[in-house]
Amino acid sequence: MELRTFHHHLLQGFMLLSLISNCYARFVVEKNSLTVTSPEKIKGTHDSAIGNFGIPQYGGSMAGVVVYPKENQKACKSFDDFGISFKSKPGSLPTFVLVDRGDCFFALKVWNVQQAGASAVLVADDIEEALITMDNPEEDSSSAKYIENITIPSALIEKTFGETLKKAISGGDMVNVNLDWREAVPHPDDRVEYELWTNSNDECGVKCDMLMAFVKDFKGAAQILEKGGYSQFTPHYITWYCPQAFTLSRQCKSQCINRGRYCAPDPEQDFSSGYEGKDVVIENLRQLCVFKVANETNRPWVWWDYVTDFQIRCPMKEKKYNKECADVVIKSLGLDAKKIEKCMGDPDADMENSVLKEEQDAQVGKGSRGDVTILPTLVVNNRQYRGKLAKGAVLKAICAGFEETTEPAVCLSGDVETNECLENNGGCWQDKAANLTACRDTFRGRVCECPLVDGVQFKGDGYSHCEPGGPGRCKINNGGCWHESQNGRAYSACLDNRDVKCQCPPGFKGDGVKSCEDIDECKEKRACQCPECSCKNTWGSYECTCNGDLLYIRDHDTCISKSGTEVRSAWAAMSVILIGLAMAGGGAYLVYKYRLRSYMDSEIRAIMAQYMPLDSQGEVPNYVSNDRA
Repeated sequence: MELRTFHHHLLQGFMLLSLISNCYARFVVEKNSLTVTSPEKIKGTHDSAIGNFGIPQYGGSMAGVVVYPKENQKACKSFDDFGISFKSKPGSLPTFVLVDRGDCFFALKVWNVQQAGASAVLVADDIEEALITMDNPEEDSSSAKYIENITIPSALIEKTFGETLKKAISGGDMVNVNLDWREAVPHPDDRVEYELWTNSNDECGVKCDMLMAFVKDFKGAAQILEKGGYSQFTPHYITWYCPQAFTLSRQCKSQCINRGRYCAPDPEQDFSSGYEGKDVVIENLRQLCVFKVANETNRPWVWWDYVTDFQIRCPMKEKKYNKECADVVIKSLGLDAKKIEKCMGDPDADMENSVLKEEQDAQVGKGSRGDVTILPTLVVNNRQYRGKLAKGAVLKAICAGFEETTEPAVCLSGDVETNECLENNGGCWQDKAANLTACRDTFRGRVCECPLVDGVQFKGDGYSHCEPGGPGRCKINNGGCWHESQNGRAYSACLDNRDVKCQCPPGFKGDGVKSCEDIDECKEKRACQCPECSCKNTWGSYECTCNGDLLYIRDHDTCISKSGTEVRSAWAAMSVILIGLAMAGGGAYLVYKYRLRSYMDSEIRAIMAQYMPLDSQGEVPNYVSNDRA
């Protein structure tokens, strides 16, 4: 049994080394920025490597004070044993604890520091080397519980930088630093592209259990992002190939398909019983084809339904991890089973499978993304995610990939980010009376931008000043101009589509913004000034009446006799009637003359037609014979 296990691990090592050497494996350490803000003598910005556990604050930053414990400096034991606490006092900056590398797992150090109340952990390397990624321990059930519960961020720093921090702290300096994850994920536009390197094997221990739980938990958020067009998700599956010398061995035959080209480890690590590695490869291939077929019908999110349903309905423990159970799930989701089978191809054929070949090629890092060597691996905008594989943490990383102000509503929920506009309006302009604000909440914080309201764009700096501009601006809060109403009359100083924005209307004077006062036309002798006129001022206008039977003409500011007006009106009416009759008589005469002339013309033509042909008719027949009898 020991010899068989040794051969098994040896072969797996050969398979992995073959893949790595063929692909020129390259591991990229994902980094965040660490800036020392005080003391002055060590101010500066340094790189730090993001730990592959806990919850990095993607898209954000965190300021704190660094402390270096006098005891338990490697943090391999509980700080309670030493009576040490790192809990911050109310109103003080968060505490970042600096610990030394060595003697225990990185994750255990971070867990012990978190339990003591710290907000973040900096691990100082103990050798001079390039930064590395602090990863989880290999499948270790004893560490699984505390790894799941690590929620604070951590970072590895270089040895020399760690020594600089220790020296400053021991010298009595207060060391303030800022951890910054805002550029850890590129955020170029309004769509995030991300991929998950996963596995269908549900019997590979702690990491598989964590992966399965994540897929189920994240499914809802993933489908919201995909259906809204906010993201483009692609699932991937790691496969190895068997070295040429071992393709006919029992191990390769049980773990590989297509003559050793695509392989996966035996789920139970036992070749004599249970499922084989090739069963996992085939199901991985099926899940890839489910995604491809669903994507062809513009429903790529169905992959999440299939994977979660398959986990629940077809587990290895219940001996249902097979094609029959998979087909039932495929049918229940309305997918085309024949297309999926065609996509999968023949696993026994001695030839390449195009789908799996693509997966092996994709494992090789491109650009800023390193080779995929850790399972599971999440890649967001071509950067490998580091941290706890949990819904909240992953959603933060994805939301950090959106250009600011383009993120969807799911990124602005309370469990993902803090709405900075709720406190003091984010320091932006606001009009409380009109319930308008320039503060716009974003995943990364907030922006102060003058708003767009009912098609009217406000203009200004967004911080202290915003005012409506352009067509329709008078509809919004009266364009910021004076307006008032009295006794059923309303006046406004707002002018639409003019260079002058606010101007008091006729009958008023003032700046047009804060005030417009009524002009007393009577007192200022601007109207109703004729000898017979009597003037009375009204709000925004005036009333003018005339003495006796006189009538006031406003346009000429004069009074005239009502009787004179009536005579002139009668003569005007009579003139209109006479002109109308004259025009009617003239028209009748013209019609009569035209009809008479037409009648005479027709009579003359008829008489002449008896003696000579006219141009408008043919030859007239001659009925008189010239022949003699």
